[in-house]
Amino acid sequence: MAWRAAVVTFPGSNCDRDMAVALEAVSGTPALRVWHGDADLPERLDFIALPGGFSYGDYLRSGAMAAVSPIMRAVVEAAGRGVPVLGVCNGFQVLTEARLLPGALLRNAGQTFVCRDVRLKVENTQSLFTAGYDAGEAITIPVAHHDGNYFADADTLDRLEGEGRVAFRYLDETNGSQRAIAGVLNEAGNVLGMMPHPERAIEAAHGGTEGRRLFESVLNALVSA
Repeated sequence: MAWRAAVVTFPGSNCDRDMAVALEAVSGTPALRVWHGDADLPERLDFIALPGGFSYGDYLRSGAMAAVSPIMRAVVEAAGRGVPVLGVCNGFQVLTEARLLPGALLRNAGQTFVCRDVRLKVENTQSLFTAGYDAGEAITIPVAHHDGNYFADADTLDRLEGEGRVAFRYLDETNGSQRAIAGVLNEAGNVLGMMPHPERAIEAAHGGTEGRRLFESVLNALVSA
């Protein structure tokens, strides 16, 4: 299937090319590139990715300025129509600031930038992003962030747990994230935010390929729809 996937670039994004390369590697189709100042997205999109980086220099709060950029109005509208949206690292921060996902990402508990492989537990295998994994499976995905400490109030956390919207959970270190949450889904299941970088675990040369199945899961879901 030739899918139409778009990668949004903000000033300060540094993983947009990585994301575009990963999407093309999995689908065989080059990803469309979208600039933060664009008012509209390309037509007939099947997938939207918000990449990692330091959008707008992480001024105010990480992702706060990007969340009110012109393109995000179109992203919010597309998500409301059911278009799958993936936000990784800074993209996750943008999704929370845009209120597409609950909670917030705070400074890491150790107050330091963390860049290493981490082990994750796959908590939800019923979403279009995670159907290619086994329930409870342990996978290894790289992280690279300074503000990856997921925070939400107790009622929100209970709701996320009860509705099966925790997609991934840290197995070892948590950066301070509440309930070791590494990735969450929206109510409709078509928006995923996660701090680890699946686009950096696509090829064997990366040291692991366990991120590839996330993108394959979305592609397979679109083919089956």
